[in-house]
Amino acid sequence: MSRVLYNSKLFAEATGAYVLVFAGCGAIVVDQLLPGRITHVGIALCFGLAVGIMIAALGHISGAHFNPAVTLALAAGRHFPMRQVLPYGLAQLAGALLAALTLRGLFGTETALGVTQPAGPTGQAFALEMLLTAILVFVIASVALHPHAIPALAAPAIGGTITLEALFAGPVSGASMNPARSLAPALISGQWQHLWIYLTAPFIGGLIGMAVYQWQRRLEHGS
Repeated sequence: MSRVLYNSKLFAEATGAYVLVFAGCGAIVVDQLLPGRITHVGIALCFGLAVGIMIAALGHISGAHFNPAVTLALAAGRHFPMRQVLPYGLAQLAGALLAALTLRGLFGTETALGVTQPAGPTGQAFALEMLLTAILVFVIASVALHPHAIPALAAPAIGGTITLEALFAGPVSGASMNPARSLAPALISGQWQHLWIYLTAPFIGGLIGMAVYQWQRRLEHGS
């Protein structure tokens, strides 16, 4: 792979992560500053639409992971080179950090920039984030890797999954499913409480989701 092509992949990952955090966390910030203008449903839609749109725009360049947990899961399933996991993760975090800095510059210090926090017990939030990410990775693998999948459905299916999960689980765990999305606002706002949940549970959940997809494929082949 040429250096130019590889750099374009990293730039695409950074760009996708930037739009995800800028639009999704931006919706949280605006809703806090102007209560009721966006609402929880609007926030969930912003996250889902951001991911779906960026998959359609950049999927043909980088694969449109935009999420370190997704990248690791794909590598664990041998659908992505393990040596590229760290560069992809750093690019995703860089884009997310730039988005959080943009929100700080636009809206100041009145909000926490969309930091993810559990509303209840930490164990409950951990389990939710793990399960949500497992479902997300299973959907991603099913619509993007399966030989009979319809490529045109990847963007709406993945974006729709994020919207669905954010709608019902967002008020409980934050429905991050993405370590870069959670780490960036925490770093810029200085609010680290419970960050460990969002830096561990999505990775575990992603590996579970990939394992379930691989089990499904073995069942299809009768093995």
